[in-house]
This record gives sequence, structure tokens and C-alpha cells, in this order.
Amino acid sequence: MAVLSTSSRLGRCLLNGTLGLLASALLLACTQGGNNPYPTSGNDSNVSTLYSAFSSRPKHLDPALSYASDEAEFTYQIYEPLFQYHYLKRPYTLEPLVATEMPVPQYLDKSGHVLPEAAPAAQVATSVYTIHLKKGVMYQPHPAFAKDAQGHSLYLNLGASAANYDSPLQFKVQGTRELTADDYVYEIKRLASSRFVSPIFGHMSEYIVGLSDLAKALQAHDKAQLQALQSKAGAGLTVGTDDLPWLDLRQFDLSGVKALDPYTLQIRVHGKYPQFLYWLSMPFFAPVPWEVDAFYSQKGFEKHNLNLDWWPVGTGAYMLTENNPNSRMVLSRNPNFRGEPYPSEGAPGDREQGLLADAGKTMPFIDRAVFTREQESIPYWNKFLQGYYDSSGLSSDTFDQAIKSSANGDSTLTPEMQEKGIRLEKSLAPSIYYLGFNWLDPVVGQGKNAQDAQRARKLRQAISIAMDWEEYSQIFTNGRALPAQGPIPPGIFGYDPSEKGINHVVYDVVNGKPVRKPIAQAMALMAQAGYPNGIDPATKRPLQLALDTTGGGPGDKARFDWYRKQFAKLNIDLEIRATDWNRFQDKVKKGNTQMFFLGWNADYPDPENFLFLLYGPNSRTKAGGENASNYANPQFDALFEQVKTMPNSPERAALIEKMTALVQEDVPWLFAFTPQNFGLIHQWMGNVKPNALARNNLKYERVDTALREKDRLAWNQPHWWPIPVGGLIFVVLVLPAWLAWRKREQATGLRTDLAEHSKGGGQ
Repeated sequence: MAVLSTSSRLGRCLLNGTLGLLASALLLACTQGGNNPYPTSGNDSNVSTLYSAFSSRPKHLDPALSYASDEAEFTYQIYEPLFQYHYLKRPYTLEPLVATEMPVPQYLDKSGHVLPEAAPAAQVATSVYTIHLKKGVMYQPHPAFAKDAQGHSLYLNLGASAANYDSPLQFKVQGTRELTADDYVYEIKRLASSRFVSPIFGHMSEYIVGLSDLAKALQAHDKAQLQALQSKAGAGLTVGTDDLPWLDLRQFDLSGVKALDPYTLQIRVHGKYPQFLYWLSMPFFAPVPWEVDAFYSQKGFEKHNLNLDWWPVGTGAYMLTENNPNSRMVLSRNPNFRGEPYPSEGAPGDREQGLLADAGKTMPFIDRAVFTREQESIPYWNKFLQGYYDSSGLSSDTFDQAIKSSANGDSTLTPEMQEKGIRLEKSLAPSIYYLGFNWLDPVVGQGKNAQDAQRARKLRQAISIAMDWEEYSQIFTNGRALPAQGPIPPGIFGYDPSEKGINHVVYDVVNGKPVRKPIAQAMALMAQAGYPNGIDPATKRPLQLALDTTGGGPGDKARFDWYRKQFAKLNIDLEIRATDWNRFQDKVKKGNTQMFFLGWNADYPDPENFLFLLYGPNSRTKAGGENASNYANPQFDALFEQVKTMPNSPERAALIEKMTALVQEDVPWLFAFTPQNFGLIHQWMGNVKPNALARNNLKYERVDTALREKDRLAWNQPHWWPIPVGGLIFVVLVLPAWLAWRKREQATGLRTDLAEHSKGGGQ
């Protein structure tokens, strides 16, 4: 074998490297969709897949614990409570989901006698809800239900082998069974468990008969078991709740919740509480089988996150088949789902928008939903524009690229978005943000006497005029916020969009529209409050007030500066005390704030869910309730007692009007704004309608995968420029070097031949 010289090896490497570079460029240029973030999926036109993103890792998927919106993206697709909101109708309307019909409560007095349906709340001691369930509702495949030929559970007593599993999908046998009323009973008992804290236990224990007693019984049981374990372990070791064996809740009685038969559930509630049905539409009241609770309680599972927080089990249209919350989560069609008909009626305009084209067809339409974690808005936005995400929200960084404002202030899509067939979905959230005053504070609160109360009221009214929330909306939300007039947002009964509903403490009415009062009127109120020109008579300097809020990073500076600017209009020196969420919550709870900024999103579409935030007995500091301002007005409280149990009616609306006028005058809150949600939807997505109260939207939606593939290819065309550029590089740089190398090789070869010839001649 001939041995190449060093120059030969270098020359050939140079040539091979150049050819490799050209080949790579050609391959890149010819590969369509080379930037596809789902390289293993290929053409997914045969599988209906939705692609979406999430920004923060879901903390809880256990229905007894989950309460955050980022968790609802998953829990509402998997679990099935008794009722759901109609997907299309507005105002929001409850309808049966697993229940066969909407129940009519039976009202009983203290003696157990049946009362008429219209009985006043004062006469009602107990409300009895009897709910009938659909038959044939099956759970998703799961090893908790797996049994052998003799009917014995296969995986409920794994022992040491439990540590070998990372996912329920690893088990060879997957089982199922029919849902029964006992599964709902079991989950409601879980709300009282002493081994974790359900966020709704405190509220539900006031209503569900026996729930508070059950919690005490469970706590006593666990305490006794811990003491027994501790005595066995000895003084040198410490045991905790994690060391306790599985607690079978079937052995404990819950007097107010019973399964009358496999398909009939009965719940007894203290008093008259019509909003209770709304709670029964939330995942808190989704069924949890005892087998699932037993399965996940096995020792060794927890360290592999084998629990309901990671691997939920439900009867819904989808099941979680991939869970890497730091990267990707996948929902797949539940093969045991019974199917559900798409709605045949909706709100006005739904038919014209094509939202009833699938009326009566069996859902779900989508086979799989892939959620990728995106912690930065720009990569998410770019992938949406390339067609790799099917929908997108809008951040302040991308707003101007997608939205343009017309002369009359309406928001429309830019031509670039329209050319892509993208459509804009707008909806007002059933939410309100507010700046609250602490009623316990001596300066901005109620005060010790009537004179103090009047002085502080004038101060709060002045501040409410100065805080220009219209300007805030333009600067910080791109105009996506509607200034609030009272405690109830649009879309909730009791909200009055007419001139009568305008906050006349803050606004004048000009041509039927609210116009913020001039600062001169606010300064006049400051003088009446005892602070002429904003000067505190005690210090002879501008009045100093403090605002507690969350944040404090560089991105918050502009917002904090804006707050200071608003108070400076009144010559008030504002101190902003920014902290983390936990510390902020602790300060509000203890009443260690003067002013604070908070928001509230509706749990259910009833005015009671907002008015109770100002109900005196719900004081955060005094009673641990949701009245963060600690506002107390006996007149407001008396009206609330009437309103909370009334059905929607003109009489109820009239009382709410009085309550709204009271808080407009008292100003326990600066009513800031209701956010408007903007969503961008690609043309291949169908049946999309925003629903702020329920997130079980996936089963209704549809994806035209062929159209998506076509648009993806059009928007991600291959780049051919590397080929001519590579050729030019070869000609200009590489070819001369290669020719020089060839010339040297030829010269070397000639000298070698001459030398060999010379040697031969000498012999």
C-alpha cells in the first residue's frame, strides 16, 4: 500500500471538507421545514394534533388541590365533575356533564319539613341536592384498575417493586371500570383530608353538612397513628405524615354526602346556597376512585412523582400520556371516552361564525394535544408565525406587530396577520383589578369616629379621581383594559353598562360617556380631608402614603413610577413597598398594609362571588376571609345577606345597585380595570370560542391538519442560496489552493520519477 505524504493528506482533506460543506448546504436547502420544532412528528396530517405551549410548570393536577389557571389547561380535559358550562351560550349557563339533568334542590326547615321552592333563605335549614348519573361512563386505562383472572387487583400491593416504576404507562396491564356515585363521595371526603390542604375546604366546610366533622375525625385518626408509629420508632427517630399507611376514606362517614345507589348521589348543604351548583362544575368535585387513591399511596412511588399531581386519572375526553413539565406535556384521546355531542345551539352570531357547523357530531375531534414549555414570549411568537403553534396570546413585545388601532379606537389585525389567515378573538375576562385601602389603617381607613371616617373618605375619593386608569391601560396593556366603575365586571349579573352604572364620584357624564373629573376637584377634596394642597398638617410636608405590591425587578420600574406620578398630582409622596408574593400575602393577611394592588377572577358567574370580597365578616385580618381591605359597612353587609341567596331578578339587581353606590361613595377600592383578552387563531383551527370560566375547550375544537401542513410548507420554504454561495466560495478560495496543491503534487511526482530513473541507471 502506498503511503500518502502529509501534503497529500491535507489536500484531500481540504477537498473532502469542501465537498462535505457543499453537500450539507444542499441537504439543508432541500429539506423542507428544516426549522420544525417537532422533527420526529413528520407530516401529522393523519393524526389530528393540536400544538400549544405553557410557560410555568403545573404544580398540582390532583383535583382536590388544583386551583391555578395553568393547571386548569390540563385538569379540565381529564376530569369530569357533575356539570359543565355550555360551550357557546352567553351568559354562562350550567348544563349536565356526568349528571343526567340539572337538579332542583329540596329545601327543609329545622324540623325537616319540606319547604316550597320560593321559600325565603331565613326559613331554609338544609338544601338537599339529589343528582342522577349517566350509566356507562368509563375511566381511562390505568393500572389501578387492573385485575387478574380471579378479579384480584394486580398492582395495589407492589411492595418494594414499586420503586421500579416511573410512570403508570409502564405497567403491562391497564384496566378500567365504570364510574359510580361512590367515586364522587370519595373525592368530597378527600377535601377534608388532614394529609394535605385543599384550597376550598374552609369555604365548603361552612356548607357541606358533616365536612367539618369529618376533617376533625381524620385529623384525630392521623394523630393517633403518628403517635403509634413514633412509639415504635423510638426517641431517636422522627416520623411524619409521609410515613403513614394509606388511609381508606371509605371507612369514614360523611353525613351530608351519600351514594343512594351506584348512579344516585345526594349532597346536603347548610341553608340556602344557590351558588353551590357552580362549585359542582369544578374539578374539585370530580370523581376519584378509591383504587386510584390506594395505588398512588404505595411507598416508593412518591420519589418518582407517581401521584395524582403528576398522573391524573379521569373519565374525560383526554388522558395525560407524557409529562415532562420542564419541557413537554401531551394529552391523548381517552380510548374509553363515551363521546359527547357538539352543541346544537349557541349565542347570537355563533351560527354566522361557523361555530354550529358541527352541531350534533360526536366529540372530541382532536386526537392529541402537544404542549411545549416556552418561558420566553419571542420564541413562542416566532413559532406561532411559522405555524408550529395553533394559537397565541399577545405580549406587549408583539402587540404592535399583530394589532393596529382604527380611528374610532377599535383593534384589528395588521395586513400581515390577515394575509396569513389569522383571526383575532377578543373577550372581556370576568375579572377585576383594584387598588385596595386597608380599613384598619388610621389614615386611609375607617378611623375611630365619624369625623375620622368622613376625612378619610374624602382622601380616598380624591385619590380615586387622580388615578387615571385609562392612561394606565394605554401605557401598560396596549389599551386592553376597560376602566371599572364598581366591584362587578361586565358579563356578571348586576353590572350596569348604562349611564346609571357610572361611578359619579370619579366621573362626570358628557354626551352619555364617563369623563374623569378634573384634578381641581380632587384637590378640593384633599382640602376637605384636612390636607390642603396635599400637605399633612402634622408634619407640614406632603402627605406620605405607602403602597404594597409584588415585583420589584427592572421590568416593574415604569409601573411604579406611574403610580408615584398619579399620587404626585395631589402632592402626595408615595412609598412603594415591593416584595414577593408570599410576603405580600402575609402582610395583607396581618393587616400590615396601607394600600395594596390585587385582582380577582370569577370562580363562578354570580355577583355574590365579587360582592363577598367587601362583606365585613369576610375580613382577611379578622376572620381569614377574602375581604382583603377589611371593609366594614353594616348597610352593605345587610344588603349582601339578602342578595347572596336570591335568584337573578329585577329585585336582586336593584339591591346590587344600592350596594354598588355605597362602595362607590365609600371607596374601599379604587376600581381599576377589567382586562380584555386577545387571542390569535390560525385559520386551520375551528370551533374556538373563549370561555373564561371553564377550560374544557379541547374536546370542542377542530384542526384542519392538511391546511396546516400546506401553510407550514409555504411559510418555511427552503433557502437555496447556500448552493451558489458555496460554489462561489469554492471557486474563489478553495479552487486556487487546490490547483496549487495539484501543481506541487505533480512537481513532486516528477522529481520522484527522475530520482527513481537515476537509481535505475546507476545499477
